Amino acid sequence: MRRPVAALFCAVLLAGCAGGAGERPEASDGRAQDPPRAVSAPGSLPPVVDHVPTREPVVFLTYDDGAERDPRFVGLVRERRLPVSMFLTDSVVGPGYGHFARLRAVGASIQNHTLDHPALRGLPYAGQRAEICGQQHKLRSRFGVSPRLFRPPYGTYDRTTLRAAADCGITAVVLWRASLTADGELTYTRGEPALRAGDIVSVPAGESMSPSLTERTGRLLREIERRGLRVGRLEDHLEDHL
Repeated sequence: MRRPVAALFCAVLLAGCAGGAGERPEASDGRAQDPPRAVSAPGSLPPVVDHVPTREPVVFLTYDDGAERDPRFVGLVRERRLPVSMFLTDSVVGPGYGHFARLRAVGASIQNHTLDHPALRGLPYAGQRAEICGQQHKLRSRFGVSPRLFRPPYGTYDRTTLRAAADCGITAVVLWRASLTADGELTYTRGEPALRAGDIVSVPAGESMSPSLTERTGRLLREIERRGLRVGRLEDHLEDHL
């Protein structure tokens, strides 16, 4: 029997968390907000997660937007068999969908990060639904699958976001507890400042970032292994608890 979502996930109803990839409004610093708490009425709204309860020694690597298309990253994912999750924004990816098709072919999953990357919190339902469902349609037409996971830009959202996400076929809204900085340090939105099993990690990506996405990921993998952890497939672990 599946356990209730509220007992298994960290989630937020009305206040957004932040602390991951890309630029974001100053007010969306997750460390200044309340810690996640359970979504009420399981089943009516998708849970909001930044950590997955698991006894397995795994963490989950997530990448936003689609701005950085380092061809060596495809090789790294293939060689290390990394089940990474790519949250894509259509206006950022532009003509680069072929790169993500190659990533998907070697084991990456493709997920939803809106059409145009707006801060969703406070927007009317119609606008939020258009951003989320619009990207669902784009990704379905590109890859033949409808993503089940959604990450709101900047990590900000409200109850309207959850309603819109549910109506677009989303089963979980994904934030992060840990984020990799440009200089290779891990920062945390809440809780113990140390990587632990079940953490969702945001790896920032940008065309002008240095070192490259491949190099940043390689350093992170060494830290993960040093802590006795490995990379798990986020979708599989979430499905076990939904």
